[in-house]
Amino acid sequence: MERARPASLASSDTVGVTNPGGSSPFVLTCDHASNFLPAEFGTLGLPAEDLSRHIAWDPGALPVARRMAAALDATLIETRISRLVIDCNRPLDAPDLVPPVSETTIIPGNAGLSDTQRAERIALSWQPFHGAVANIIDKRLSRGQETRLLSVHSFTPVYKGKNRPWHIGIIHDDDRRLASPLIAALQRLAGVTVGVNEPYSPADRVYFTLERHARSRGLPCAMIEIRNDEISGETGQRKWADLLTGIFLDLKPEAARGSRQRAMGKSVQSAS
Repeated sequence: MERARPASLASSDTVGVTNPGGSSPFVLTCDHASNFLPAEFGTLGLPAEDLSRHIAWDPGALPVARRMAAALDATLIETRISRLVIDCNRPLDAPDLVPPVSETTIIPGNAGLSDTQRAERIALSWQPFHGAVANIIDKRLSRGQETRLLSVHSFTPVYKGKNRPWHIGIIHDDDRRLASPLIAALQRLAGVTVGVNEPYSPADRVYFTLERHARSRGLPCAMIEIRNDEISGETGQRKWADLLTGIFLDLKPEAARGSRQRAMGKSVQSAS
């Protein structure tokens, strides 16, 4: 479980920024970094064991992102509130912005929210997170610093009873400047099954942070999804962080090509 945090949180405590002056061209986000629920939300009506499941966060993603950021001298922006309170990787009009159901689990504490309650959750976590990402990127661009945005996530090995064979998935739309060389490097690794727009694609509404902050500015971007049983402990977290760091240290983005049409794909539900 995520370590305990203070019961009463100001907005500035609900997003973390590490190494804001990082020299790397990469900026990392971890949109589902924490399963923490402020005291005022109780357990949202869920048994405690559900709060350690993937429905509440992306297990293992934050340690991987932190190790990558340290090795690359990159900036990392992380959420510090569970996505069960509000999902920062969703647009404000998304039906699962405050998820009534995650995978097959009903979230009682998210039923029947008033407009005021919904606005409070947006102000608590969504706005500070996106404000922090925008602030970091705008400052970098104002000083002419090359910027590429990476979003680090994890996914559950079994979703709605279906096994997911990929060890890692790379999610992208038609801007493949980062995705193509990253996928090629991963596919050269023995014993690694790479998903291309698997287990999700932008059509599943999971690409929002990258659309809002990278695509809108014409910046190269990609989303990384690591199967969470691969990074459930320190050994696996170190393995994947070091592997990805090695790739990114040598990665040269492709030249821009194509339109801004989103990649098409299957449609699944929200919890990874």
